[in-house]
Parts: sequence; C-alpha cells; structure tokens
Amino acid sequence: MHPSMVERASSIDLMELASDVGPAPLQVGAVLRFGAGRKLTHEEVSEAIEARTGGVRRLRQQLMPTPVGCGRPIWVDDADFKVSHHVRAVSCPAPGDEVSLLALAAELLTTALPSDSPLWSATLVNDLADSSCALVVLFHHVLTDGMGGLAVLANLVDGAPAVPARPSATTVPGRWDLARDAAASRLRTLAHARRAPAVLRAAWGELAPGSVPKAARCSLNRPVGRRRRFVTVTAPLEKVRTVAHAHGASVNDVVLAAVGSALDAQLAAHGEHVDAFVISVPVSGRSQESASDLGNQVGVMPVAVPATGPRSERVEVIAQMTGARKSSSRGASAILLAPGFRILATIGILKRCVDHQLLVHTFTTNLRGPEDPISFLGRRVRQVIPLSALSGNVAVAFAVMSYADELAGDRRHRPRRHPRAHRAHRDVGRRAQLRRVTDPVGCNGSNEPPRTTRRTPGGA
Repeated sequence: MHPSMVERASSIDLMELASDVGPAPLQVGAVLRFGAGRKLTHEEVSEAIEARTGGVRRLRQQLMPTPVGCGRPIWVDDADFKVSHHVRAVSCPAPGDEVSLLALAAELLTTALPSDSPLWSATLVNDLADSSCALVVLFHHVLTDGMGGLAVLANLVDGAPAVPARPSATTVPGRWDLARDAAASRLRTLAHARRAPAVLRAAWGELAPGSVPKAARCSLNRPVGRRRRFVTVTAPLEKVRTVAHAHGASVNDVVLAAVGSALDAQLAAHGEHVDAFVISVPVSGRSQESASDLGNQVGVMPVAVPATGPRSERVEVIAQMTGARKSSSRGASAILLAPGFRILATIGILKRCVDHQLLVHTFTTNLRGPEDPISFLGRRVRQVIPLSALSGNVAVAFAVMSYADELAGDRRHRPRRHPRAHRAHRDVGRRAQLRRVTDPVGCNGSNEPPRTTRRTPGGA
C-alpha cells in the first residue's frame, strides 16, 4: 500500500481520545426534532442513512494502533460494517414530552458506543406526545468535532447529493508502509518549521496565560458522575444578532454574557458570588465544513466573563476580550494543549488533573447550523438541539446552535438528589432565567437588581 493511502488520527484527535477518562464517555451529537406526522420506521431510516453517508468514509472506519516507531494510530475500514448495526428505533418513555426526550438523549449520550465498530449511532425516537418523532445522532469525539458533525448532518438531510460508498480496503498498511509514511510526515513537519514561531505566538495569544484570572472557587466545580440532565431554551436569532451588532459584538459574545448571567443566578440561589466566570470556548480551526475531512481541528480560548453589571457593558467587555485574542491561525492553541494532555495521560495523572482543575468554571460551545430549514425523509426538522459532554469537575456546561431563524441552547449538568417535584420546579426556574438573559431586550444598559450574597473565597 502506498504511504499516501494511510489515514492517521491527528494529534488533536488523540488528545480527545486521551481526555476520555471520566465516568461518562466523551461523546457528542444532536437531537433532530421533527414536526408532527407519520411515524418513521427503523428500516427507512437505516436505508436513508446508508444511501446518504456513502461519501463519509470515516463513519465506516475504526482506529487501529500502530507498532512502535510507526507513527500515530491509523483509520482503517471496518470489514464487517453495516449501517443497520448503528441505527435503532425506540419509543420515548411516558409522558413523551421534551423532558422525557432529553432524559433519553442524556442516557444515550452517557452510554459508551461499542468499541469494536465505528464510533457513532443514530437512534430514532417515536411515540412523542405531540405525535412527532426525533433522531438522536451521536459520535465519539475522536471521530469529529462540532463543525465536522454539521458536515455529516448536511449529508443526511433531504436534497444532499448521493455519493456512493467507496469499496472497503481489503488490506491494512504493513509495518514498512507505516514507517515510511511516518518518516515522510516528520519531514513535512520540518519543512514547515519556519512557520512554527508565528503559529506558537497565535497559540499563546489564544490561551492568553496570565491574562485570564484563576477560576474562583465555587460550587460550579465539583465531582461529576455519569448521570446528566439537559434543559433547553430558544431565542430569535435575528434579535440576538441585532443586539450583538449594536454593541460591536458577535452572537457568541451575547451567548457568553447570557451564560454569565445564568451562572450568577445559580450561585446567588446558593448564597455564593464570584466577580467573573472563566469560560472555556472552543475555537474551530476549520475554514469550511467537509464530511470528507473529519477529525478534530479545534483549540480553546478561556474568557473571563463578568458576572454582574449592566448587560450591554458586559457584552461590550466580552467582545473586546474575544476580539483581541482572535488570530488568523484559529484553533492554534491545540498545538500546545494536545502534547500536554497526551503526556499527562501517558503517565497516568490526566484524570486527577481534570478532576481537580481550577482553570475554568464551565464550557460553552456555539455552532452555526443550517441557515434554512432542513428535512429528513420528507419530515421537516423543527429544532436541532446540540449534545455535548461534561468532563472533569465542571458540573454545568452549555451548548448553543443556530438553526434557521432560531438560536437553541441546552444546559447540561449533573443532577442532584432532590425529590422529583423539586427537580421539576428548579428546571422551570432555569428555563426562565436563560430566556431572560438571552432576550435581547435585556441588553438595555440597566443595572442588575440588588441582592445579598456571600462572596466565595478566591473571587477575582
């Protein structure tokens, strides 16, 4: 086999794989909610996915380790691959409402995908209370990042061009092929050595060590188990854009301000307060979505988001911080992070480090989804809810995605042991708080209402 045929996991892919050390697997995905109509069947969903993902070769591959000295692990075709092994149908538990659907999605997300086959699944959920259905699509993070997942989604929907599947390779690269390919890869790296200083400067600027305060101690950082709970909220995308543009900000800056308000309200309910929340924001290194080029191309940017003050001022402060940190080499911070994570994993202390980190309070992901409504097997997709993982000692995190004219977000957290009635009441309160802070009318320059809280030691 010619070395050019070797498909390797990237250093960032391996960082994601090494980071899978928590009680729940490092899996991501989305819930596609359809409008009311007839039930979809397991057979037609399987046939559609098989026909529409033929060009997404990574969905038919497994990660295989290589011998010592032969470079990073490689992706090889699964000789026993069948789409039907990855697609199943279930009924939504009673009463079939959004809470039930999200509880089912959380259970699927926290159940490890079988390691002996390509790491993805699609679950058709029928019997929702409004006579609709949903499709829960999951990937292990080593397979792709958020933008890669959107590229796969673009191949699934009606109207996507059909690409026939390439025949599976009957052989895998031998040791000599792998060694030659690894040597060629190292030579290519040396050939680009002159770019290293600029890329390292971009990586350093994205992380901004020293300029972002240490995450103040509070109840947001605590041990996280396997169980998850999702709460969703929506906002009109155009209104959020209007507010962002009025303050020289991006939609993501408004989202971060909303997250800061939501977290401040949560701490206030427990008598706590910090001056700023350190939020880890993924930064994609992709110039465009491509289902033929999956894997992970993403770095991170920690942002200190003010907890209080006039909302308009907080949006402007966040916009200034994020604007100053952006560079032409987006996602460059992964160059520094990936080797560090892999070293910590190799010596067996990565789990301890992420379980006791004091660098960030939460993670917030924001993806730009399809601008026009999409459909699947003739059923209009009315909402796309992003799903992502919790890790380490981060007990609350947020994922936001635009779709058509709507901005949809979910808040995922570790459920506490409260009676069911108290849990339901608390979730309704969280929904109301998120709607309030994402409502652009809230960015009017008015001060937050006064309240009495205790300051958590270590506040910035």
